[in-house]
Amino acid sequence: MHVLPDDDAWITEERRAIGDRIRAERERQDLTQERLILAAGIDRVTLWRVETGEESKLSTLLRIARVLGVPLAELIGE
Repeated sequence: MHVLPDDDAWITEERRAIGDRIRAERERQDLTQERLILAAGIDRVTLWRVETGEESKLSTLLRIARVLGVPLAELIGE
């Protein structure tokens, strides 16, 4: 069992890392934000929140992973 740090700064860092991996994969595939938004059925603000490390729903991350054709675990870094 892991012990959580005293503050939640680690959560912010993890969310940013996930957003960075999603952006990097999208760019590696030469997908524009608009194409990903349309294919995943999400809105522009939602993608912005994901790529900048804001809160995001698991269902949104699953949609993005499916469109990018990569396992969710790869995007979250597991």
